[in-house]
Amino acid sequence: MTDSRNAEDREAAIPRNGAARTAKLASIPLGIAGRAVGGWGRRLTGQSAEEVNATLSAKAAEQLFEVLGTLKGGAMKFGQALSVFEAAVPDEMAKPYREALTKLQAAAPPMPARQTHRVLAEQLGRTWKQRFAAFDDEPAASASIGQVHRATWHDGREVAVKVQYPGADDALRSDLRQLQRFSRLFQAFVPGTEVKPLLAELAERMNEELDYQAEAQNQRAFVKAFEGVSGFLIPRVVASAPKVVVTEWATGTPLSKIIASGDKETRDRAGRLLTEFHYSSPERARLLHSDPHPGNFMLTADGRLCVIDFGGVSRLPEGIPQHLGEMTRLALDGESAKLMQLLRESGFIRGDADLRADDVLAYLAPFTEPLAGDTFHFTRRWMQRQAGRVGDTRGRDFRIGRSLNLPPEYLMIHRVTAGSTGILCQLDAEIPARAIVERWQPGFAA
Repeated sequence: MTDSRNAEDREAAIPRNGAARTAKLASIPLGIAGRAVGGWGRRLTGQSAEEVNATLSAKAAEQLFEVLGTLKGGAMKFGQALSVFEAAVPDEMAKPYREALTKLQAAAPPMPARQTHRVLAEQLGRTWKQRFAAFDDEPAASASIGQVHRATWHDGREVAVKVQYPGADDALRSDLRQLQRFSRLFQAFVPGTEVKPLLAELAERMNEELDYQAEAQNQRAFVKAFEGVSGFLIPRVVASAPKVVVTEWATGTPLSKIIASGDKETRDRAGRLLTEFHYSSPERARLLHSDPHPGNFMLTADGRLCVIDFGGVSRLPEGIPQHLGEMTRLALDGESAKLMQLLRESGFIRGDADLRADDVLAYLAPFTEPLAGDTFHFTRRWMQRQAGRVGDTRGRDFRIGRSLNLPPEYLMIHRVTAGSTGILCQLDAEIPARAIVERWQPGFAA
């Protein structure tokens, strides 16, 4: 019996050996350091710095994907969270990272069919097969803690069956602990993005990500909120258990494919609908979808935005705080004194911080550029400028940013907005951002 169980563990989709996972994660900084030494040697032999740096970036990205992707769990979840910020990476080093991180939005090796069946029997009962008219053992998609199978429910409906990997809980806890040790290293992959708080937030959300019944409840709430709303499709939940969720099947073009090869009209439509979904959800559902990466969205043949993952959701019973809209409006209008006062009252500036109102305005105002006109063209170049501006340790904006405080109740909203903006820049979308924010963000309308 022991030998049989060990064999099953060895074929597990998520490796359970904590020491082995730690060693894999540790290989990333060690590998990068080793290649840097080798690159220094190649410069001595006459290769240009640009050639060597390009080679090092490509190999680092290849290793990043190989380690984070094959480990799945928290490692892959972290990679997916990073992937939406690839638009901020400077062009001279972006290509290899872009390719590696984008792969993490949808790719992962599958678990064996026998193991999938075992999870389904544990979660849906030994007669689980009777609930399906057909079940495809080959997964249609895979992600950080589970994989999706296409099937036909007993009543003839086409359904998606998401099955959680055995050992996902242990892998998440182990990975996130180890990744936090390397947070400074990963900072280099996404300039202008705070990696340490991102990892802390992923750790806090771990339990809700692992509970597929909670995810099903979230999805039902979004279905109800967006029912009859033009331009959106939220698949209905058919059945759920702690480690399995069954939803109606939906077909469409993933945002990752639209980012890679979509035409302008499709990019703009996807960007507009994504923005409306982000800003309207807190009012419509009193919830915020908090896992913005292209693998969770697709555009259907009739032009609707389909959302297919609700494992990460933030509850906002009062909607988006009105102060956030008021601050955005004051920054857009150049009202530095009023903005400073509201920031202090709302806890964004510590009582002992010595800051000038005009400097704070200069730091925040560029983020409101998308709302200055009727439309705004989100580009990688724009996001690179913002990341470079706030990430330059020698600049004034870096000092101002370090002096500001982000209250806990705004952390998730800020992170999700930044992630959604990253996707808009990947899409190269031109959208009426101001009209959407005016309609859905309390406190912004003049």
